[in-house]
Amino acid sequence: MAQVEATTERVVAAQPDDVFDALADYTGTRPKVLSGHFSEYEVREGGDGEGSLVHWKLQATSKRVRDCLLEVSEPTDGELVEKDRNSSMVTTWRVTPAGEGKSRVVVTSVWNGAGGIGGFFEKTFAPKGLGRIYDEVLAKLATEVEK
Repeated sequence: MAQVEATTERVVAAQPDDVFDALADYTGTRPKVLSGHFSEYEVREGGDGEGSLVHWKLQATSKRVRDCLLEVSEPTDGELVEKDRNSSMVTTWRVTPAGEGKSRVVVTSVWNGAGGIGGFFEKTFAPKGLGRIYDEVLAKLATEVEK
């Protein structure tokens, strides 16, 4: 099994603390910024960053749906980590300053991919597909926090 990684980033015209707070707000902002690839969204515990437990289904392709149950932690300032209890997937959101009144948001997902030919295709195509999904989420996040 090879590790698969997908990374997407965007500069947002808002203060890093405001951007981070929006990302960590699983009850208010987060459901608003998710793309149509996400369904059955539910906050099961917490709802504000560290200690939250969030469920959703992620439809990456017409045939591939991941049932995600995410434990949220904040290991360092400006970093939000979502560990999926149902798979090896870990998604890390990092928010850092990017100049006056701007923030750089980087989202990286890593997971253990399949073996064999299926793993080859997963490693080749999944990062691009997930990148497109997170690009849409980051665009919606920018719209939300740049108000």
